[in-house]
Amino acid sequence: MTPAFPSPKVRVGLWHRLTRWLRREDGTATVEFVVVLPILLILFMSSVEAGFMQLRFVMLERGLDMTVRELRLGQIAAPTQDKVRQEICRLAMVIPDCVNSLLVELRPVDTSTWGGMSDTSTCLNRAEPIGPQQPPNFTPGTGDQLMLIRACAVFNPIYPTIGLGLQLAKDVGGTYHLVASSAFVNEPS
Repeated sequence: MTPAFPSPKVRVGLWHRLTRWLRREDGTATVEFVVVLPILLILFMSSVEAGFMQLRFVMLERGLDMTVRELRLGQIAAPTQDKVRQEICRLAMVIPDCVNSLLVELRPVDTSTWGGMSDTSTCLNRAEPIGPQQPPNFTPGTGDQLMLIRACAVFNPIYPTIGLGLQLAKDVGGTYHLVASSAFVNEPS
């Protein structure tokens, strides 16, 4: 009959192999890799998020500036929220689902008070559809009138739970806002 437990000689041999395996140094680079890899991935993902955010902002500014030029010269006849939004989207090009993500405010400046727009921009809530009526803050103005225009686009972060995507100020829908604004004078009609 053999004993149920290994003999002391076998136990010493197992202990010797275990301690020898624990003392090996050929896996030390793995520890450094495991510590540094998450930091590098967060840095990479934040860079991608920042790059796309900057690209979208620059193209939103470009689309708004070119649309303002067309408005100023009267090339957009009877401007409405939809017409201006579609023109900005056509010129901005890289804004995903632009027509459903963009809201435009347009209003004349009262030259007696020189009151501008409010500090908070009106942005779209994607949970609610855009109504067919124009919002009250869209007034095309008349000839020789100073106008303020502001476009607010909403975006979903690419990596919402990591790095920069986690740090962005988001609304209840989990989207962040990019706002571009400009001023122009309507041509005399």
